[in-house]
Amino acid sequence: MSEYHHLNERQAVLALWYVVNTSLTAYYKLYDAFGSAKSALCQPVQVWQTLKVHSSHQKRHADGPDVLAFLAKIDEQVGYGAYQLVFCGDDAYPDSLNAIYDPPPVLFCRGDVARLKNKQLAIVGSRNPTDHAQKLTFDLAQYLAHHDYTITSGLAGGIDKMAHLGALSVGKGQTVGVLGTGIDVCYPKNHHALYAQIINDGGCLVSELLPATPATKHTFPRRNRLVAGLSLATIVTEATIQSGSLITARLTAEQGKQVFAVPSRIDNINAEGCHHLIREGATLIYHPNHVLEDIAGSVPEFTALPKTFSRGVSAFDELNLTDTATGTTKTPIPEHLAFMMTALGSETCDLDKLIMRTNRPAGELLAVLLELEMLGHVANVGGRFAVI
Repeated sequence: MSEYHHLNERQAVLALWYVVNTSLTAYYKLYDAFGSAKSALCQPVQVWQTLKVHSSHQKRHADGPDVLAFLAKIDEQVGYGAYQLVFCGDDAYPDSLNAIYDPPPVLFCRGDVARLKNKQLAIVGSRNPTDHAQKLTFDLAQYLAHHDYTITSGLAGGIDKMAHLGALSVGKGQTVGVLGTGIDVCYPKNHHALYAQIINDGGCLVSELLPATPATKHTFPRRNRLVAGLSLATIVTEATIQSGSLITARLTAEQGKQVFAVPSRIDNINAEGCHHLIREGATLIYHPNHVLEDIAGSVPEFTALPKTFSRGVSAFDELNLTDTATGTTKTPIPEHLAFMMTALGSETCDLDKLIMRTNRPAGELLAVLLELEMLGHVANVGGRFAVI
């Protein structure tokens, strides 16, 4: 194809990515067969036919003027700063993606692309989480970002949003948002402010899809694959059994990485996916130090978080999980939890006894007990609870 002989390899990668409509299978079939994107583009259509490349790809390949117009548009948009391009093989391309089976040949990015090279942890979950899960997710992301991890998620509502905001609250832009759309498409539509905050604060937005690509049911599993691929591990804080977060968790495990899940009440349908993951072998956590210990090999020396974050004191502030034999520093007990400490007293109590003592429903009591566990005031041993 004479139209493509003048292209350099980077232009050819973009052109081939456009011609195959971002099909990873087709792209790598052609790239591997001919050794480069330019060589693949310069082959006649008849050669593509012998590889059984889809007819729609063959049709776009034959329309040289359309492909060149696409390249000109990309060049124009990059020129005025709409986004940046990072190609596989560039110094800025994240090593973590090079390690997955099908790394994207090009990434479209907004914000600080250097963020892609940071050590990342994914936090994902339900689009419609409980209030407790939203607060816990924010605090978890805040704590991990404070310990120099970049928090990666999929920019959806609910848990994803709280993960990004928790990371941003540390003030260093430590978050990566992976889009399930083109880099110039905001989805959901009410997330313009979140997108702008990530970019302005020094985070990064990234997509492997072509500009203007809309959200579809097929684009989100691709996004989930990149969330998992960019990260050292994935944490699911609350998810239903049908949640796309379980796809991210599965892809994480398939990439040989660790999956963490936060437990909840057994009657919390929103957390059924987390309980399923734990049953299937995910690591149960109730404090972010569990993640840090497994990822880094040891619990880091604790440094209390500043008290100036927008959502107030974190559930994990000043909590030190050192061995109880050496002493544990605990947070003050929030006023709304104080009744439980009175109800427990000096005894070890089961849930039925606490229901009788407080005249409150089981679901509310379990949520309170979990929060007190995370704060280091209560221990759960075999379904019985005690002040520690």
